[in-house]
Amino acid sequence: MPSSVSTLTEERTEESVAAPPPPPARSRLGRWGAWASVAWFLVPALVLFLVFVLAPIVVAVWTGFHKWGGIGPMADFVGFANYTKLFDDQVFIGDLWRGLYLILMSVLVQLPFALFTAVLLNQKLRGRAVYRMLFFAPYILSEVVTAVLFTMIFLPGAGMADHLAGLLGLEGLQGKWLADPSTVMPTLFVVMIWKYFGFHMMLFLAGLQSIPSEILEAASIDGAGAWQRFRYITLPLLGPTIRISVFLSIIGSIQLFDLVWVMTAGGPNHSSETMAIAMFQFGFKRYQVGYASAISVVLFMISLVFSLFYQRYVLRRDLSGAVTSGGGR
Repeated sequence: MPSSVSTLTEERTEESVAAPPPPPARSRLGRWGAWASVAWFLVPALVLFLVFVLAPIVVAVWTGFHKWGGIGPMADFVGFANYTKLFDDQVFIGDLWRGLYLILMSVLVQLPFALFTAVLLNQKLRGRAVYRMLFFAPYILSEVVTAVLFTMIFLPGAGMADHLAGLLGLEGLQGKWLADPSTVMPTLFVVMIWKYFGFHMMLFLAGLQSIPSEILEAASIDGAGAWQRFRYITLPLLGPTIRISVFLSIIGSIQLFDLVWVMTAGGPNHSSETMAIAMFQFGFKRYQVGYASAISVVLFMISLVFSLFYQRYVLRRDLSGAVTSGGGR
């Protein structure tokens, strides 16, 4: 009797540990079909990314180690000589300071102005849809069209800006807007505000409309004034939108090119030159492609380091899911 029980136990144990039957061929085919579908959508995107993003970066890095004019083989390897020359160049150091100037002015002037306008247009105003359209319209224009338009406005002697300065008693500014090193950067920044503040205004409007109206109504019932509601409710809930807007504004200021190139080409005497314009000048005007590639690598590294730092330390909470949500108005 015990032997029969042990035999039954062993048989049941063997049955319990027996390997499951192999999956049917149809499920394997389905799995392969799913992978094929993923590859079908993923491979073209990867190919485009490799060809148009990674490959140019690798080529630019390699070219930056050569003294090359853009024609013929790259035979003159100079190592880090282009980078050493770059950071000894006072004009390029000035380009870095001008980029910092644009960043600070964008964050400290343009974004608060866009936020103030968004708060106003989020109120129940008559014709606010028309105002939103008018303020956002400049962003739709291309940078080249905007630059040509304001070049005509700031035209010495015949431009609208000179006539307006004469009416306001500011004759000292006439003819200097884009021609004087002391006024060219503030003038360009005014054009930047006109061109880009509508985009940030729409971002802030979207963020404001995502704030639940019940919270503001409850705060108003509790006796909170307009400034208190804005300071302690609206501004914190608008934090994710503000952080994204700051990021886009800084990256745009670092990489600014076409607007400045059409209006001033970096002049007068490099006083409005940016890193992107210096890269274009050396690469396509002076045929110092190796030196221009070194500038492009520095520009890329500044943008990359800032993006990684900002994502790691500023956008970390937003990327973790703590974003504003709720009903709009």
